[in-house]
Amino acid sequence: MKRKKYSPEFKREAIELVRRSGASCRQVALEIGVAPNLLTRWIREAQPGTEKAFPGTGSPRDEELAHLKRELARVTKERDFLKRRGSVLCQGVIERYTVIQRCRNEYPVRLMCRCLKVSASGYYAWQDRDPSPRAQENARLVRRIREIHEDSRGVIGAPRMHEDLLDEGETVSLNRVARLMAAERIQGWPRRKKRGFGRVASGRPAGVKNLLERDFTAQEPERKWVTDITEIATLEGKLFLCVVLDLYSKLVIGWSMHHRQDRQMVIRAVEMAIWQRQGDWSVILHSDRGSQFTSADYQRFLNRNTLVCSMSAVGHCGDNAACEGFFGQLKRERVVHQSYRTRDEARADLFDYIERFHNPRMRRRVARQDLKFSALFKPSVEMG
Repeated sequence: MKRKKYSPEFKREAIELVRRSGASCRQVALEIGVAPNLLTRWIREAQPGTEKAFPGTGSPRDEELAHLKRELARVTKERDFLKRRGSVLCQGVIERYTVIQRCRNEYPVRLMCRCLKVSASGYYAWQDRDPSPRAQENARLVRRIREIHEDSRGVIGAPRMHEDLLDEGETVSLNRVARLMAAERIQGWPRRKKRGFGRVASGRPAGVKNLLERDFTAQEPERKWVTDITEIATLEGKLFLCVVLDLYSKLVIGWSMHHRQDRQMVIRAVEMAIWQRQGDWSVILHSDRGSQFTSADYQRFLNRNTLVCSMSAVGHCGDNAACEGFFGQLKRERVVHQSYRTRDEARADLFDYIERFHNPRMRRRVARQDLKFSALFKPSVEMG
């Protein structure tokens, strides 16, 4: 037979009935259908000073303890939510709404709204609202930014991303591009700091000076060139790259690669630059004091082709910073992310970077600058 159970309220009313009626406990128990000894025990347990009233055989719920448990559960949920998503507090309201939308299956909406200091009504209104034209345009730009970023193998940052978007006809500011990229955590590869000491360079040939004096600006093409050599590591051995840059356009107008960094490799790079030269006037060609550039064969080659030799001071890499900067960019954006098995594999990748990535971007940049310059001299309707 199943044991009969009584609620705390029933027990309290039975005890009050005994006290009010003045009848015996046995008589009241028989009238309400309860065992006399059970009613007697209820009266004993309800005496003042008793630790627990009516413990019975069930699980009594103390109101204060239950309240503390509910409060602890609420605080625990808030702590867990803020621990995972608390950084969004320093962002805008839309970003907070987005986090709430993403976590609504894990936490109560009102709890998240309280933690992120937004109203629940505002969140529900935003949820049912169509995206604004600005938001739709930003989403379209982000999709295109991702495509360009992936096409560049993830190396370009906001400034060059802005240039690419302008080349495509987009009317967007640099700050907007930087903000969208930061929100989507899209970034280029940062420059690594490198310190060290190179070997001692040889002296300058007679009559050769530093004609640039760290002035790496040029108002016209084919006026100032810089050249230098860098090494690329492969599993087969080192591959050396020599380039010639035009300081006006930053184009690599000449380059050569070889497994030995000799004067013939340098001459081949300069010869490629000469083949692309449009005029026959003299051009300043600046380099460091490497033995390849101070050799007699190199100096005779420059004299035969109306190239004026300029050389850096001893131990001053800043005197050839333009070429060093290009090599740093090349290695940061391409070389450090590759593991070349052979020299031929490195040659192909360096050719791809120079001719398919770097030079086309520099040509577009020059075209954009020329367009701005021509717009300054375009006659107006009023002035004629």
